[in-house]
Amino acid sequence: MSAKDFEILHDRFKLCIRTSASIERLFTGCRWTEGPVYFPALRSLVFSDIPNDRMLRIDEESQAVSVFRRPADYTNGNTLDRQGRLVSCQHGTRRVIRTEHDGSVTVLADRIGGKRFNSPNDVVVKSDDSIWFTDPSYGIDSNYEGHQAPSELGERCVYRIDGRTLDVNKVADGFKQPNGLAFSVDERRLFIVDSGVGHGLMRVFDVHENGTLGAGKEFARYDGGIFDGLRIDVDDRVWTSAGEGVLCYEADGTLIGRIVMPERVSNLTFGGPKRNRLFITATSSLYSVLVAVSGAKTL
Repeated sequence: MSAKDFEILHDRFKLCIRTSASIERLFTGCRWTEGPVYFPALRSLVFSDIPNDRMLRIDEESQAVSVFRRPADYTNGNTLDRQGRLVSCQHGTRRVIRTEHDGSVTVLADRIGGKRFNSPNDVVVKSDDSIWFTDPSYGIDSNYEGHQAPSELGERCVYRIDGRTLDVNKVADGFKQPNGLAFSVDERRLFIVDSGVGHGLMRVFDVHENGTLGAGKEFARYDGGIFDGLRIDVDDRVWTSAGEGVLCYEADGTLIGRIVMPERVSNLTFGGPKRNRLFITATSSLYSVLVAVSGAKTL
């Protein structure tokens, strides 16, 4: 990676990156990588290879890659809860699950109002232990990333699972295809991507104390690619995938820079001991690059 692989659109981006940093391709040979999640205690990263119906694990120190789960029910998005347990969205079973510390699986949600979800896609956990996830139709649109089937819900929405009761409530609708989502550092705002509108579109919602959302408004629009996954750094900047790149937005919605990647980017996460290593899933490969800021702490 060289300076030409950074598009500096505002001087503030210079504080976020080092143009001398090198991009590393850690692994390749996948069909569509997604859902990177970093385990601090294990110094390892787990990510999904959806069409190959597997999840992979890479050790940060040795960079050895092994199969974490296969079959994986076409798992897409992953995150950790506050107890360090893996929470995953499965296209194949159309549900959100939690992998317990002993390896057993708990189903957190697979339907609402008696109807099955479309294909839970991406997921985040709030500090009150509630689980928030998006439910587009990608996993039922074809047999490539799941099992082709008609939608039972007839809409594509965002849902909240109560961390204690596991009750499920719809918190946002009106999306073509809701996708990546992330809370601001103070959890007063929730950013949600709509990847079905033909261009990059991200909306932001006020988060109420009772677990509901206010009316959403446009946070960012981008004509150079479709937004997918996103993460927040400690200064509330939004880092998001868009086409063959990673974009960085200030909290006020100003696009300040772009990391140019060799493949179409799907998702990203911060990891490493200082949370300043950006792990990037992009089409067939997993990449990483050290940046000059740290990701927001989520545990």
